[in-house]
Amino acid sequence: MPATHPPDPRQEEAPDLIVRGGIVLTMAEGRAPIREGTVRIRQGRILSVDDRAEADPGVEILDARDAVVLPGLVNTHGHTAMTLFRGYADDLPLDEWLFNRIFPAEARFLDPETVYWGTLLGCLEMIASGTTCVADGYFFQDAGLEAVERAGLRALIAQGVIDFPAPGVPRPEDNLAVGRAFMERWHGFSERITPGLFCHSPSTCSESTMRDASAVSREFGSPLQTHLSETGGEVEEIVKRTGERPVLYLDRIGVLTPDLIAAHAVHVEAEEISLLAERRVRIAHVPESNMKLASGTAPIHKFLKAGIRVGLGTDGCASNNNLDLIQEMDTAAKLSKVFDKDPTHVSAEAALRMATSGGAAVMGLEREIGTLEAGKRADLIVIDLDRPHLQPLYNPVSTIVYSATGADVRHTVVDGEVLMRDRRFTGIDPEEIMARVEAIARTIGQG
Repeated sequence: MPATHPPDPRQEEAPDLIVRGGIVLTMAEGRAPIREGTVRIRQGRILSVDDRAEADPGVEILDARDAVVLPGLVNTHGHTAMTLFRGYADDLPLDEWLFNRIFPAEARFLDPETVYWGTLLGCLEMIASGTTCVADGYFFQDAGLEAVERAGLRALIAQGVIDFPAPGVPRPEDNLAVGRAFMERWHGFSERITPGLFCHSPSTCSESTMRDASAVSREFGSPLQTHLSETGGEVEEIVKRTGERPVLYLDRIGVLTPDLIAAHAVHVEAEEISLLAERRVRIAHVPESNMKLASGTAPIHKFLKAGIRVGLGTDGCASNNNLDLIQEMDTAAKLSKVFDKDPTHVSAEAALRMATSGGAAVMGLEREIGTLEAGKRADLIVIDLDRPHLQPLYNPVSTIVYSATGADVRHTVVDGEVLMRDRRFTGIDPEEIMARVEAIARTIGQG
């Protein structure tokens, strides 16, 4: 006699939101797309994902006909308030871009108000293009966190740490005290938002700063974010200072742990890749920023082959210049093929996994988001297929990665809350946000 199991109590509950009629890509391992699928949601969690079509009287329904339903996208590396500097310092080498243009502009123009409105503009853009969760690192992050909370996104919001005078932290010796105070203020504040620390890089943060930031992050159970081996010059500087390549250096000082999210990781050698895999470090791949700043191409196929957790990120709008993670998937897949001279490397499915389940794993949220399964948080998006550039449809995964853009997102849902319905925002006012940022930009433009 076959084994029987008690019914899942979640299946017996009535939903308060239903997404119905589209092709459902759950991104769960081994599960095929569900044609004309239905996702039932209650109190922010998924009750069921199947092809049942019976009516649920009185329940709000999101129409997913002629569309694809998939997990919300996870942006594993961003500086959201840098929407303020979109187009401000284009076509420059990284050192000149960062030290001569961006750092001075941040020092002069950033304050809690500008960070708040710049972050809200970034949230608006991410909601519109299908991102439901972001790992963000910047300054004045009390304001950044409040903006993300207002927008309704899920996030890891990290206070920036750097061994230079920084916006809101004029004395570098106070950087970790400010970071700790930030984490103490916001720890446990929200189920959607986790406070954290972002050490700018091993070249701009001392050994003691990196080590202490890692210890504080572990104390609060939060990932530590950093830029790693972004440029050849950065690697040379660290080798000159420490006698070791960056990955080996971070390992020696105790920072190379499973709690580390390392962005870029462009200039890494075979020994470093093995060590990253052994230490279970998480990688945020930001191909478009790497391309624009001519930093190089990260060896993503080697990372994935080594079993390293890899997610996709956009970086900030000063070095991308958008937050469209669907576009980032397309770039990630194609750039790896060119870099490796192999058209099979980083398939469309691999790129989509990096933006969904892989990104969730990088964030440490794989038990909560990243796939559409009963019991998980209801973070999902609906991508409209009723567009000339998305027809005909042979493979929905390939169509999304290679043909779609963020402008094709029809609905965006986070924690069961509809943040955008039929391209209309439900919780934040785009006209107000863009008007505020336009006024800030006029001041920045006047120098």
